[in-house]
Amino acid sequence: MLNDFLNVPSLPPGLDGLAGAVVELTDGLSFVASSPAMRKLRELVNQVAKIEVPVLCVGESGTGKEVIARLLHRLSLRSQRTFLKVNCAALPSELLESELFGYEPGAFTGAVRSKPGKFELCNKGTILLDEVAEMPLALQAKLLHVLQDQEFSRLGGCSIVKVDVRVLAATNVDIKYAIAAKKLREDLFYRLSTVVLHIPPLRERREDIPVLLQYYLGRFAVRHAIAPRPLSSQALEFCMRYDWPGNVRELENFTKRYLILGEEALSAQTLEAEDAGNGTFRNAAEPQKVGQGDLKSTLRTLKDGAERLAINRALQETHWNRREAAGLLNISYKTMLNKIRQHSIDERLPTDLVVHDAAAEG
Repeated sequence: MLNDFLNVPSLPPGLDGLAGAVVELTDGLSFVASSPAMRKLRELVNQVAKIEVPVLCVGESGTGKEVIARLLHRLSLRSQRTFLKVNCAALPSELLESELFGYEPGAFTGAVRSKPGKFELCNKGTILLDEVAEMPLALQAKLLHVLQDQEFSRLGGCSIVKVDVRVLAATNVDIKYAIAAKKLREDLFYRLSTVVLHIPPLRERREDIPVLLQYYLGRFAVRHAIAPRPLSSQALEFCMRYDWPGNVRELENFTKRYLILGEEALSAQTLEAEDAGNGTFRNAAEPQKVGQGDLKSTLRTLKDGAERLAINRALQETHWNRREAAGLLNISYKTMLNKIRQHSIDERLPTDLVVHDAAAEG
């Protein structure tokens, strides 16, 4: 078993049957390889992991590029060393440079003492540069130097810092476009792409959907002490037909909503309401509809009431911590506040009253 080889933590109770398809990693991340495409990708990761070369992970947002990077680190000779991730799109240029390479006193206003950067902190380990194509060009030039020589100077400093770091990178942009648009240096791309691993979108590996659903439903049920709620065959058909534009991340949030709401239609309604008319359901070789009780017909009647019910139940689940409830529903805190006002949801109202009103409005 791959799990035995990796010496990874055991799967949650009730998920032992997935041991051959799932590798548990850290921070709640897991690698699932049920489809031929993902099994082939796992073989490539096994081949590349112990070879000390940069690896570029490419794929749409939510496909699991960070998961692949962590699996590479776990299988590498640096597995007992530090793994750090830096999101290159999350910080402006000056802050990103100091985050990566550190700074010396006086480098900028407020820099009163020296601070090591991420490259120093994960010396002998692995660093993942997520969204590397969003890195400013001037900083890309410095990164290229680090990749070539494994040395740099802290921001505002003169002395040379030498490190031994394996660099992994990830991006969801089209590489050819990024280079042509001068967003990504061509020489940096060639330096990072000794090996390129493409993570296919979920719609191109639908065999993984049932396994992912089973895994996430089981894991979240254990984590949140919720009784397991298996999906019906009708709901599974819906999931198999849906194109999951948000990929694995969207499917994961779907299972969380289902466990919170306890009703398949209310959980799936969010998917259809957001993506109706955008080609997220397959038209060719579609399974036949199942009549008036069809899940899609049910979903159309529940939009407003389901949204109110979902928000209310998330608030109840988090004891009216609106920020945590927004996280459960995968919406921003500002959107959560707007929705509470929009639906006139009041902490003082009984839960069953809100549920009754939501059903009536549907």
